[in-house]
Amino acid sequence: MVEAVLIDLFSLPANLQNNIQGLLLNTLETIEKCSSIPAPFVYVMCCQRQENGEQESLLPALRDLQSLKKRLQVVHALTTAAGLYTIKQRLDEKDLSIIKVILPTLRKDLVKVYIDYLFTAVYQFEFEDLQVASDCKNLQIAEPQSEEQMVPTQDVAVIRSEIQMYLESLPSLNGELTILRSSLIPDDIFLHGFTTRTGGISYIPTLSSCNLFSSSKRRDPQVVVKENLRRLAKAAGFNPETFHRVKIDHANAVCITGKTEPDSYDGIVTNKKGVTIAAPGADCIPVLFADPVRKACGAAHSGWKGTLLGVSMATVNAMVSEYGCNVKDILVVLGPSVGPCCYKLPHESAKEFHQIDPKCVRLFDSACPYIDIRRATRILLENGGILPENIQDDSVTDQNQNVTFCTACHPDKFYSHFRDGINFGTQIGFISIRD
Repeated sequence: MVEAVLIDLFSLPANLQNNIQGLLLNTLETIEKCSSIPAPFVYVMCCQRQENGEQESLLPALRDLQSLKKRLQVVHALTTAAGLYTIKQRLDEKDLSIIKVILPTLRKDLVKVYIDYLFTAVYQFEFEDLQVASDCKNLQIAEPQSEEQMVPTQDVAVIRSEIQMYLESLPSLNGELTILRSSLIPDDIFLHGFTTRTGGISYIPTLSSCNLFSSSKRRDPQVVVKENLRRLAKAAGFNPETFHRVKIDHANAVCITGKTEPDSYDGIVTNKKGVTIAAPGADCIPVLFADPVRKACGAAHSGWKGTLLGVSMATVNAMVSEYGCNVKDILVVLGPSVGPCCYKLPHESAKEFHQIDPKCVRLFDSACPYIDIRRATRILLENGGILPENIQDDSVTDQNQNVTFCTACHPDKFYSHFRDGINFGTQIGFISIRD
């Protein structure tokens, strides 16, 4: 069932602008007659240049449309990108996902490009053509056309630029962008940090505000994540065009920058200056590696599966084999991640952590024991030759460093899958070799 209707009147020809009220009323009457109860929410997108007070003048005329008059919003915007993004915010406030778009035939293919960039697979769209007679006395909703026209490449580039400019103009939400840094990694050789959840433009509560990961299951599109990354890169001082993030598989494969990239991997290493590598985390540990002697670095995403599979040591081993690093020179920092205070796993999975060290499990005999994936990571690293003093885990080494927070315990600072559920945000750990 359609949850919302978007009527695109943004680009009506100038000679039809004065008749927008009649157009809208006829369309709304059609929607009301065809809709089930309750009627869908209706959003009308108009160009900001129309300064005739359409919304105010429409309201008295809606007295006979009892089911729609309280569910109608007219959105004025200077650009299509601004209008659609504003409507997206209204949809997300109400958790609406099934949308019918009624728009002039010539606008359909262009608007679909905007929608592809601004929305994700969470939303379902269907389209109907709005055909307007030249005298604007009649309005009819036509059946969707089966053939789709290709939008010229140059037009797609213009749309992308328009969206980017609009997103760049938005204010940061929920405070300043904050980067956590470790004193263990030498600042004169490496640029590094761990992000928090503040200072971006993501507005959905569980993603607000500096979410750095997009997927088909979340409402943050790639363009929003890209803008958050741009702001992070500007604040941190790295080039977002030479940024590489692991492709999560919850396993132990490692990517060597400059070589053939695997389809998925949870570790990445480089010895190239100016290339920023990163690993995400939202309970899973973003782990950073730095060798100040050989000037090489790495990043790994270590969830409970990756921890058991040894992704951290796999990253260390890649640095040793590819760049000639000495294990005893490699520095390792464990970033914000879910702590043993909060994280539980089923008993069967807990057994494997218990085999690493019984201290990795609390309440082992319960159905869902508490698990310390950080301790397990440290033990596996030390078993592989990393010096204990070269591993930073604030929960045991220096609680004043404030890098290895528990993500689940600090909703104001961090995202947490464990705490927030499916539509969770993601922070990252990043590192690069300074030029």
